[in-house]
Amino acid sequence: MAATTTQTTDATSTSDPKVAASTLDFLLIELVPLAHRIAADLHARDTALLSSSLERNATLSTSTTAQSTAQPPAPSDKRQSLKSTEATGGAHSTTTTTALTTTAPLAGDDEDYDEETQDSLQESVLYRLDSLGYRVGLGLVEKLSQNSPRPTTALDMIKFICKDLWQVVFRKQIDNLKTNHRGTFVLTDNKFLALGRMSVDRGRGARGAEEALRKAQPFLYFPCGIIRGALAGFGLTVSVHAETTELPQAIFQIRTVGSKP
Repeated sequence: MAATTTQTTDATSTSDPKVAASTLDFLLIELVPLAHRIAADLHARDTALLSSSLERNATLSTSTTAQSTAQPPAPSDKRQSLKSTEATGGAHSTTTTTALTTTAPLAGDDEDYDEETQDSLQESVLYRLDSLGYRVGLGLVEKLSQNSPRPTTALDMIKFICKDLWQVVFRKQIDNLKTNHRGTFVLTDNKFLALGRMSVDRGRGARGAEEALRKAQPFLYFPCGIIRGALAGFGLTVSVHAETTELPQAIFQIRTVGSKP
């Protein structure tokens, strides 16, 4: 009898897998730092590969130049050939130095990025977070709607996000849903789980609050991806924008393709 009970429990766990709530909380907190580390590691790898390629090309160029200048001079023109060789060697030295100077900044400290590199890394981080959320949203829709009829209208799809999906991922429903009935929906979560443990340095006044909101913004890209992926699973293509004006509140604006403001 005990064996039968164990087999039934294992079958149920396989068909309806679950994850510990605290584990999910830690995942939501760690997603953004993880995405930053991945972007930094990939940038360091690409920089090292580029530097290695440039050095290899410079070495090949040096070898080719050395072979071409090593040809024996004609006996009748030794003095002129000697001058030519000296000139060529000087030009070669200049070329090699220029190549090494070009690659030097690439071998510097990976944490000291210029503004363009910082913007590129930030864009990579946000894109990765949104993409991860998109895949999660697609999977959740398949899981949650496999035994029930799927919504057919945009409004019903959004309601599914607000009630069923949000409850599964963030353990509460969306607090407020507004729409202009022209393809734009605004979802408000007054106590968004991913922002619930963030603090504000009240001692710095308004500047501290602004800094906290700025740091919180990347944590909204993963749920934006979840919304996009879930609606894509229903066959609805949308754009999602999120913002927070006061922690831990989060506001998500959803626009269907071709909708009017």
